[in-house]
Amino acid sequence: MKMFLTRLGYESKAVITGDVTQIDLPDHRRSGLTEAESLLRGIEGIAFCYFTEVDVVRHPLVAEIIRAYDRKTQNNSAGRPPGSEG
Repeated sequence: MKMFLTRLGYESKAVITGDVTQIDLPDHRRSGLTEAESLLRGIEGIAFCYFTEVDVVRHPLVAEIIRAYDRKTQNNSAGRPPGSEG
């Protein structure tokens, strides 16, 4: 990420897309996307946009899939075992 970002020239623009919920690196490895977000937040001229299922313009089932994974994440964060919604 650093290599890419440090190559920006005058009048250039870059858009980097990624989904932090789909990082599949081993636990000891940090994602370049999340590292860039934490290092660059608050720098003038750099912005971060976050999308939800409302922004999905694919098949309606994709929005349902996103909601299902969000529920799992919320349940895991609350200390509940996966699959024990309700």
